Amino acid sequence: MTQTTTERLYSFEEYLAYNDGTDSRYELVDGKLERMNPPTFRHLLLAKFLEQTFDTEINRLSLPWLCFREAGVRTGWRKSRLPDVYVVKAEQVMEFLDESAVCQSAPILVVEVVSLDSVKRDYRHKRSEYAALEIPEYWIVDPIKSKITILLLEDGLYEEKEFSGSQQIVSATFPEIALTVEQVLAVGNVG
Repeated sequence: MTQTTTERLYSFEEYLAYNDGTDSRYELVDGKLERMNPPTFRHLLLAKFLEQTFDTEINRLSLPWLCFREAGVRTGWRKSRLPDVYVVKAEQVMEFLDESAVCQSAPILVVEVVSLDSVKRDYRHKRSEYAALEIPEYWIVDPIKSKITILLLEDGLYEEKEFSGSQQIVSATFPEIALTVEQVLAVGNVG
């Protein structure tokens, strides 16, 4: 369960500098700090695989993009999220290289891996924040329901397409990636 601090509201700048002396990670939601639970190993395996897949494609195509795992994205005045994976143009982070790893503008693509405590957050809250930020492509990887939802921004709203089983995932950002849902979700199984 995500815990929210309610002692006071934080500005985005205060959030960037916040340190409670622990390894806890927080998202900033309407000025409140929400402590994120540590991810499961399945969650980490899926995010790492997608990061590596995107990095491989970025390098293959010599794109001026970067892929990050568990770095932040500013989604509003007093809002910042910690997507599992995202892709940005290199120029978006150049002036912030020595600052907290929070992208200040919309990434090209964001991925969230669903866990039991993040279902509403990933499908509802982040969806609306990412659409408002105008992130062109949002993947929701759901190992609980064995599906991947690709949301593409169209006229300010996301149009979604669900993929499952042996269906090949169709990405507007990476149209040449040939992955099925089964292939992606199998990475979360060890052994």
